[in-house]
Amino acid sequence: MIPLAVPNLAGNEARYLQECIASTYVSSVGPFVSRFEAMVAAATDASEAVAVANGTVGLHLALTCAGVARDDLVILPALTFIASANAIAHCGALPWLFDVTPESWTLDPAALERALATETVSRDGGLVHRASGRRVTAIMPVHTLGHPADMDAIGAIAGRYGLPLVADGAAVLGATYKGRKPARWGTALTVLSFNGNKTVTAGGGGALCGTDAAILALARHLSTTARVGRDYVHDRIGYNYRMTNLQAAVGCAQMERLDALVEAKRRIQRRYDEAFADLPGIGRFPAAPWAESACWFSGLVLDAGRAERGTAIRARLRERGIDARPFWRPMHLQEPYRTAPRDALPVTEGLWQRILTLPCSTQLSEEEQMQVIAETRAALEAA
Repeated sequence: MIPLAVPNLAGNEARYLQECIASTYVSSVGPFVSRFEAMVAAATDASEAVAVANGTVGLHLALTCAGVARDDLVILPALTFIASANAIAHCGALPWLFDVTPESWTLDPAALERALATETVSRDGGLVHRASGRRVTAIMPVHTLGHPADMDAIGAIAGRYGLPLVADGAAVLGATYKGRKPARWGTALTVLSFNGNKTVTAGGGGALCGTDAAILALARHLSTTARVGRDYVHDRIGYNYRMTNLQAAVGCAQMERLDALVEAKRRIQRRYDEAFADLPGIGRFPAAPWAESACWFSGLVLDAGRAERGTAIRARLRERGIDARPFWRPMHLQEPYRTAPRDALPVTEGLWQRILTLPCSTQLSEEEQMQVIAETRAALEAA
């Protein structure tokens, strides 16, 4: 089976893990954690990065630092992985679901502007959703598959309404938006993931990056149980969210090869784009002119005529040793969020079942990819 996306552990991972074991620094204190944070900060152009246990707790921590509280609403695109919505729910809040644009698969600024203008009211110094009476306290753009959202447009809207931006940048490491790196896109915090299937992995883990020293200091404080000084004094409810030195050791080895790993992802996507360009109605993964995607996942978009055959196409590919997958089921179709307030979602509803993800591990050979392409073309023709 040619897998969808598996880690590339061909660097210093084993050596650094052995250093951890020899030093006995295996928990959340150790030199690799600080080194990893510095590497992530440099890669995102952040003033600082705070390493955490995984991306989901990173989002929860970031939202908490941004002031999201129980019964609030947080604006979120419906086309995302459920961890984005779960992090909002972990704050006791609820997502307000919005559509994405067809060019980027990220939050639609026009829909956002219209809904805020017509469906909210300023009250008691805050923004209130008319229909539910809930406070709207943040916007969470999602950089889908490592493709940046249109952050200048979203940021301008957020500024007019006084809403902080907390970005789910799970796979955005290596991407640029108008030539800028993620920490310079106007967010209070951007949260990265280092899960096992990410381009850069720590076996798990996440990181918050940004340029606001005060909010980064708060994030670091809350992630370490809000402990004050060396004694067991804690000044507020905190969390045990820190990354371990073992995770950071793997992360450091991966970060040393960041540029090569991201370029491998982009090369794989370019090859798929070229291979399927002649097939009528078959679309490509997003590539907006103002962004350079990190191309975490690759694949193609089925035309409407084949969309209903997506399950059969994937089954045929798996029979032939190709691990092809469906895309995320949108949040309004997930049981925990079926009653969440939502805007019209025509792009999301017309897109998600047509997305076919194909093998894109960074060590995927050209020969293997040509096999994937040949089998995929055959499956598309049969459908």
